[in-house]
Order: sequence, then C-alpha cells, then structure tokens
Amino acid sequence: MGEAHLDWDLATAATPAQVRKLFRRTVPVGIEFGTIGVLDRDNVMHEVTTFRRDVKTDGRHAVVEFGASLDEDLARRDFTINAIAYDPLDHRLHDPFGGQIDLTRRVVRAVGEAEARVREDRLRALRAIRFAARFRFEIEPDTWKAIVGSAPFLTRLSPERVKQELEKTMEQVVAPSTAFARWRDSGAFASVVPTLSHVSDDTLRAVDALPRPGLAGRPLRKTLRIAALFSEVGGKEAERALRDLRFSNQDIANVSALVDRWTRFAPSLTPSLAADVLPTDADLRRVAAGIGRLRVAAFVRLAAAHWSAGGGVSPAVVRRLYRRMITIAFREPIELADLAVDGDDLRSAGIATGPALGQILHALLQRVIDEPAANTRDVLLGVARELAVGTPTSAQ
Repeated sequence: MGEAHLDWDLATAATPAQVRKLFRRTVPVGIEFGTIGVLDRDNVMHEVTTFRRDVKTDGRHAVVEFGASLDEDLARRDFTINAIAYDPLDHRLHDPFGGQIDLTRRVVRAVGEAEARVREDRLRALRAIRFAARFRFEIEPDTWKAIVGSAPFLTRLSPERVKQELEKTMEQVVAPSTAFARWRDSGAFASVVPTLSHVSDDTLRAVDALPRPGLAGRPLRKTLRIAALFSEVGGKEAERALRDLRFSNQDIANVSALVDRWTRFAPSLTPSLAADVLPTDADLRRVAAGIGRLRVAAFVRLAAAHWSAGGGVSPAVVRRLYRRMITIAFREPIELADLAVDGDDLRSAGIATGPALGQILHALLQRVIDEPAANTRDVLLGVARELAVGTPTSAQ
C-alpha cells in the first residue's frame, strides 16, 4: 500500500515443540498461543506461530487449540486484508476470503460474520478504524455496523490496550482526524475516553496539521498530537483522561501542561493575529513567562496547528510570532532566574526572609517583563526597598 512492510507473520502446521526442535535458538515468546521466537544468524527474532483455531473468546482473550488447517487459521483473523497467506515453496497466495479483492476495492471487511469477529476481540473495532484511516480505505457497511454495536462493550478493554491503539493511530496515520472522527461517531470515545465524546472537527483537523511521530518515535511530535486531541478539554481534564489510560507520568505532565497553556493564552493572542498584527513585546513577554521558556516553541506549534485548522490566522503572521517569541523567550528576562538580583541580594539589603521576600521577587519579575531595561542590580534593589516599606526587616 505504498509503505515498506514492517514484518512477516510466519505460520506453520508444526507444533511449538516441533518448531523448537527444528531451530537451534528459540524463545518461547507466546508458547501458550503457539508462538515461538526464532533467532537468525544476525540475532534478529522471527515469530513463528502454529496453525490454530479459537475454542473460546470473551472479547479480550482467546483460548486456542493447535492442529488446525491453514484455512481454519486464516478464518480466525480479523479482516480479509489480513487473512492472505503466501506459500514461499510454490510462490502462491492463499486467499480464501477475498482479501485481494478488498485490497483492490480499498475496503476493510471483517472475515466471515462481522459481529462475531468483533465480539471475539473488541479491540478489532479500533483496529479496523486505524487500518481504514492509515490506508485511506472505506469500512464495509456490515463491519461498520459491528463496530458501532461493539462500542458500549469497549469498556471491557484494558486501558493499556486502548492507549496502545490510540498511540498507533497517532504514529501510523498521516491524517488521523478520519480515525478519531470514527471513534467519536461510533461511540468508541464515549466508552473509552468519555471526555472526547464530542470532540470537534476543527480540533481533529488540528491533529492532522501536526507531523506524526512515526515508528522511530519523536517525543515532541507525540506530545503535540496528543495535546491537540485534548486541547478542548483543559489541562486538568486531559491529565485525568491520560492517567486513566495509563500514560507515563512524563507524558501526562508534558501534555497537560501544554493543553493548560493553550487554553489560558491562545484566546488573548488570536484577535490581533487574525488582524495580521503581532501583540506588543510586553504582551508577548507576559505570555512567554506564563508558558515557560522551554515550552514556548511547542506552544506556538500547537497554536499554529489550531489556527491552520480553524482558519483566520495567516501562516505568515504565525511565522513572525514564532520568531519573535523564541527571541523573547531566550534573550529577554521572563523567569526569576533571569533577574539581576536574587533572594540573597534582597536579604543583604535588609529584607527579611519569609513570604514577603518571595512576593517582592515576583513583583520585580513583573517589573522587568514590562520594562527589560530595569533589570539591573541597582534599579531592582531600589524597587525592592520601596516594596519592602512596611514589612518586617532583618534583625541582623
């Protein structure tokens, strides 16, 4: 489908015990499911799975038995496009369910009865949506009906499996808005991420406007796409949802902080930018200080994605904003550490340790954000003494 294949699923009539006898170096990676890892001369592992049939399924796990035929093994696959086998000995494709026809028609279709296939493993509903979005396929009507019918039961999936599917969609799909629109429209979001059950099309298009992390994994790209998806709900709600999905603490902190900054500061920037006018440097310093120096670049990229999706702000003015905010963030005083004085300087000037000292430092920061030229030791100590009038002084 225009992409290099990532791996091959190797299947055999040999039992797991026979596979282990045939090869010198093996690893029982999933022996209860018939899968043995075989290490080649370059120490690369290839998973080899015995033909099997399902004996029992509960929507999350399956009990299998070995000794099945190739057709029986393929019959337990999820979609026809995944139920095609290649025989390397006679160079022949084995396609009992019409997968090649569906590839030509660009359709995702369940193998056999759609409801039964999705009922066997509820995650197949989300997998079908991902495949359709990734390869720009349609979903066959009976399969879509089964996905919608399965949505209320997706609550039975473990959070880890839902998280993994969401991340795969972010990583593999160039424009995931089609996938997440189907999560919303099928009722999947209402079951597995309720806070996104009414996510807007503009927000989904903002996700599209950001580059995918790719299989190599780019942490900032991943953070930006997830932040864009949750940008309507606010930082606290995003934090709760990501924690429920078992994201890492680092991912939760990065995404929720970025969403929080977006909801707090983007509304104040949008009106002037829509008029092709940058806010004043003083206003941009206040915004940069609120965002935090190390998050400014990510914030502008997230904002640019939203402005691109919703229209109203030209790419040219966004580029000007980016250049100006980066300059301000890294060359002008916007954090306490940038001040020409610190707590020791204030104590030496006779200002007592305590809450008032911290308040004075923050007041000094606001002064230099408004007037960077005031960021000198003499000026700031003078301002600090004025602010300290009426507060307890050091008893030294």
